[in-house]
Amino acid sequence: MNTSSPRYSGPAIAAHWIIALLILAAFPLGVYMHDLPLSPNKLKLYSYHKWIGITVLLLFVPRLLWRITHRPPAALPAPAWQHRIAELTHVLLYVLMFAVPLSGWLMSSAKGFQVVYFGVLPLPDLIAKNPELGDLLKEAHEALNFALLGLVGLHVAGALKHSLIDRDGTLRRMLPFGH
Repeated sequence: MNTSSPRYSGPAIAAHWIIALLILAAFPLGVYMHDLPLSPNKLKLYSYHKWIGITVLLLFVPRLLWRITHRPPAALPAPAWQHRIAELTHVLLYVLMFAVPLSGWLMSSAKGFQVVYFGVLPLPDLIAKNPELGDLLKEAHEALNFALLGLVGLHVAGALKHSLIDRDGTLRRMLPFGH
């Protein structure tokens, strides 16, 4: 068991867990609100969902810049195929952290519902109102969300495998507490 492996930096750990918690809040909220009948409560939940998505998008930019400019700790020993899966999973997670909220914003624009961040900051529509395109973007947004859910599941499974089976310290390097 490796207990002295280098940890991720504080900003990397903070960004990881804040964005993870936001995604873990947004997904079930999106599923829940999807089939609710139109009501003030549904509109409120849609606003919360959009605020979470825009926050993920806003946090993604500094997270990506940090990741590009700060090398993470070296990967711990594992078979090459596991390293390749981990690298591909991380790349796809970054792509989806951008694509999921962006597709939601595009969908809202196409459906004619402006995003008003925290109810006070109107964000520009990214495209003109187009109901047919809005329906396509809705499908894309849902598909991207389920892809994100699958990758998050794979990521969590990998972290748990490293922690519970390999006991190699991989998970501990990203935890917000401990050494």
